[in-house]
Amino acid sequence: MKLILASASPRRRQLLEMLGMEVEVRPSDIPEARRPGETPVGYAERLAREKALAVPGPLVLGADTTVVLDDHLFEKPADAADALRMLRQLQGRTHEVITSVALQANGALRQATDITAVTFRPCDDGFLRAYIATGEPMDKAGAYGIQGYGAALVERIDGDFFGVMGLPVRLVLRLLEEAGIKYRFGE
Repeated sequence: MKLILASASPRRRQLLEMLGMEVEVRPSDIPEARRPGETPVGYAERLAREKALAVPGPLVLGADTTVVLDDHLFEKPADAADALRMLRQLQGRTHEVITSVALQANGALRQATDITAVTFRPCDDGFLRAYIATGEPMDKAGAYGIQGYGAALVERIDGDFFGVMGLPVRLVLRLLEEAGIKYRFGE
């Protein structure tokens, strides 16, 4: 069965296709704005649910990733200056990457959330500016991609690497199984 991905993220699509899944991309275009009093986890979970429910289809996956440091959200940077501001705050510190996935299947909605701790190594502004000049940070929560050049910023992760990339594969497979869809290699 084809999985509809309610996200334009090329990384999410790549991870699903890496598993041999047939994927159709249909971004949900849900506005991403934190509500007053909403926790970072609640925010990521709400957006994942809204994305999964906004796109019609028999099997729809929504996801949202948020980077959090001291209860402050770091979403996608607006520009290079915003990316530098974010990366300066994250360097030399440990932050959380929250990724929530929601699967709408057979009239039911299932959800799971991953929280991974990521520690950045200390870096100077020249190093951060050179990273920003690659263009990689501009469409990523927290202004970095751990699977690309951004790996050079990371000292350690405690948790799910794929969750930091934006799609905790183990949770997606669990939600599919709960919906009665067994994963089979190469099928």
